[in-house]
Amino acid sequence: MKKKSVLLIWLIISFVTVYSQQRILTIDEAAIGQYRNFYPQYLQQLQWRSNSETFTFNKNGNLFEGNLKDSSKTEILNSSEILKAFKVHNLNSPSPYSSFLWVNKNLLKIETTENIILFNVNSKKIEQYVTIDSLTENIDFCNESKMLAYTKLNNLYVSDMQSNEKAISNEKNTGIIFGKSVHRDEFGIVKGTFWSSTGEKLAFYRMDETMVTEYPLVDIEPRIAELKNIRYPMAGMQSHIVTVGVFSVESGKTIYLKTGEPVVQYLTNISWSNDDKYIFIAVLNPQQNYMKFNQYDATTGDFVKTFFEEKNEKYVEPLNPIVFLKKSSDNFIWQSQRDGYNHLYLYNANGDLLKQLTKGEWVVTDFLGFDQEEKVAYYISTEKSPLERNVYSVNLENGKIICLTPAQGYHTAMFCSSGKYLIDQYSSTELPNVYNLIDANGKKVREILNAPNPLKDISLPEMQMFKIKATDEKTDLYGRIIKPLNFDASKKYPAILYVYGGPHAQMVENSWLGGAPLWDYYMAQKGYVVITVDNRGSANRGFEFESVIHRNVGTNEALDQMETVKYLKNLGYVDEKRIGVHGWSYGGFMTINLMTTFSDVFKTGVAGGPVIDWKYYEVMYGERYMDTPQENPDGYENTSLLNKAKILKGNLLIIHGYIDNTVVIQHSLSFIQKCIENGILVDYFLYPEHEHNVRGMDRIHLLKKITKYFDDYL
Repeated sequence: MKKKSVLLIWLIISFVTVYSQQRILTIDEAAIGQYRNFYPQYLQQLQWRSNSETFTFNKNGNLFEGNLKDSSKTEILNSSEILKAFKVHNLNSPSPYSSFLWVNKNLLKIETTENIILFNVNSKKIEQYVTIDSLTENIDFCNESKMLAYTKLNNLYVSDMQSNEKAISNEKNTGIIFGKSVHRDEFGIVKGTFWSSTGEKLAFYRMDETMVTEYPLVDIEPRIAELKNIRYPMAGMQSHIVTVGVFSVESGKTIYLKTGEPVVQYLTNISWSNDDKYIFIAVLNPQQNYMKFNQYDATTGDFVKTFFEEKNEKYVEPLNPIVFLKKSSDNFIWQSQRDGYNHLYLYNANGDLLKQLTKGEWVVTDFLGFDQEEKVAYYISTEKSPLERNVYSVNLENGKIICLTPAQGYHTAMFCSSGKYLIDQYSSTELPNVYNLIDANGKKVREILNAPNPLKDISLPEMQMFKIKATDEKTDLYGRIIKPLNFDASKKYPAILYVYGGPHAQMVENSWLGGAPLWDYYMAQKGYVVITVDNRGSANRGFEFESVIHRNVGTNEALDQMETVKYLKNLGYVDEKRIGVHGWSYGGFMTINLMTTFSDVFKTGVAGGPVIDWKYYEVMYGERYMDTPQENPDGYENTSLLNKAKILKGNLLIIHGYIDNTVVIQHSLSFIQKCIENGILVDYFLYPEHEHNVRGMDRIHLLKKITKYFDDYL
């Protein structure tokens, strides 16, 4: 008996030891763990100190400085010193995650929920601060002048650091908005205010939405639910009118740029000349196929000249403002995909093209800046592979290009002010997160951080990258496949096709986890094959690849996804009768599109926030890819999923945020009504207090819902 007891104890200990070393994910971890306990180690708020060759980062509210020579770090500001300085002014202490940004070599801007503070790291004292209230939004701080621009409700204000506030606008009509992002954040627009280089002037957007149809959203929080209308311009309908104002801090006066007719046009990519005299705008016509790059006088508002034009029979989409050189202030960099791929172009002040700096069947994804002498420009591109990002330099004189980060993976970079050194941060499917200090020639100075695998105690399924041909039989498509845990090729597994498929998104990349959400791995642990392919129409492969969707969205994308299904079937271990599909937004559209167009292929689908009929979608995005319903009636008719509801087979769950202001709920409700009319059974679930996506802790509930649906029906 004693021997049997010892053996039993040994088996239990062995089991517990193995289990403690390797376990599977929980659904809670799959939902929110990717950006919490399973996020690879990183350097919080990493940045170069202004006008120096040292970098800083925030750790638990303490600020540390690193150097070029060795791996040592110096604490230059600790949380107790910050707390002491805050108490002097009776300010609430910042959280460890408050924003720390360098204004100059010795001055930090610290943002809390209540204050904007200028903190001197040498004296350990607060030099100036401004108190902000709950209405204050869109704060834009000018390092040069120490001025703030911000909005309250629909009006725009400026203030110095002594809280001397001045209202730029005093508009009572809430349909007229100052200082906020316009054109529904298309065309690279992310904000509504633009300081000149000296901070003496502020350019800003003024948006008149009074002519735009109001769309009803409902707030269920009050005792009696309340109507919360938004202005939502649908394709083919009246859009808002945007103008650009210029406020002079010295005179307190505002002028407006004379951007001309038509009044409905897209004013994008705003930038200032170095001398603050001129403003440059990429002006796009309503049809989005003709762009004029214009110069305006910032004092009078007068139109000066058109530097150049870009036309395309499909669409033109300017996404980045020009960047002026400082030393050769007459020259600037412009990004364009006029030759089919996004590249860098060097112009002079007369608008003459000096040279195309980059060229090839790959895209520049980011422009990083110049060296101190402005002889070299730095950028990130897909030249090595569409799956990767690498940092390059290009000589402005001779055009010589050097790859500074040859290691395989997905790289980003920050250059110090001298341009002599950069911090290269990257990951790959093998490396969670790496920081290297590199010189401007690509020589590695030292490693700053090589993060350990945060999932080392998790038994992760195997993930592989693969490549297939698109339906045109010539274009390469890249994908990833995650096989079930304890994979056995002799078995038959259910499969889930996770899809997005639309512009401005790339799902598959050579980065940590292959770009996949942890939920994909969780489902593979449960016994599913999970597969994703970036079809034609998705991002970072050039204009022809993306614009294949023009005037007929969902067609070529669906055909390419069926090549993915063919790939799945040829593997031999996928059960052809148990293939599911899941996606959100454009991916929700693709999910229902695939389930109706190829109704005998997909047994189960989950569509989140799906576009159902493109005539219900917003003007800017919708008309770029589909033109207007009046111009393209056949395209809108062919792509409407309302016409396909009657042929839906299989099990479909539609999920929608009740107050979705991007893909309004009319989409899914209209589809549900068509299903009712045709006697088609479909499942529907709402998140009453969420907009276009379900975030925060409610995401656990969302993924439990999706997982249960696939478990029940696939």
